[in-house]
Amino acid sequence: MKAMILAAGRGERMRSLTDHCPKPLLKISGKPLIEYHLESLKCAGIEEIIINHAYLGEKIENALGKGHQFGVNISYSAEGDNGLETGGGITKALPLLGESPFIVINADIWTNYDFNQLTSISSLAHLVLVENPAHHPQGDFGLTNKLVTNQAAEQFTFSGIGVYHPELFKNCQPVKFKLAPLLRKTIEQQKVTGELFQGDWSDIGTPERLLDIEQQLEKENK
Repeated sequence: MKAMILAAGRGERMRSLTDHCPKPLLKISGKPLIEYHLESLKCAGIEEIIINHAYLGEKIENALGKGHQFGVNISYSAEGDNGLETGGGITKALPLLGESPFIVINADIWTNYDFNQLTSISSLAHLVLVENPAHHPQGDFGLTNKLVTNQAAEQFTFSGIGVYHPELFKNCQPVKFKLAPLLRKTIEQQKVTGELFQGDWSDIGTPERLLDIEQQLEKENK
């Protein structure tokens, strides 16, 4: 199974930290955020990894190379300075991802999720949901009998971790578009499975959240 790490975001809310450093290379406890994902994927036996990038993307390639120091093989999907958003980015990378289901992870999250749990998923799409954080109290999706719903009495937040079959993108072009509308349309057809993850997870969307994770790890390591 292959995995794709979405690393093309500009990181506007993280400025000035991201003015000269792409967000996936921001460090937590001295290690770039994206390296934690590489290590977790390797632990799950996933060694073929595609990383898309846009703004300052050459710095990501220079830092990670072909991935051999992490025991993985990295291929890159360059999107130019402006990027193609999540949907367009995945669609552009399809030739690298192959014909089987693949894992997709947002580079700008922190989690201890075990990716072994995703290696046998075969549905058209599968989303990992989490409890709603304080900055996103309304959530994104519901979950009923392992099927994701667009609306429910109890909503959860999409973690930025999913499994997608290439067939999901069969009518898509590698142009700029978001993944969410495509997912919602597929959810209406009851073709998206899901799960609720209750371990460690954070969306590293602001400098304050980055500092929170740093402090959390310092406490755990004492």
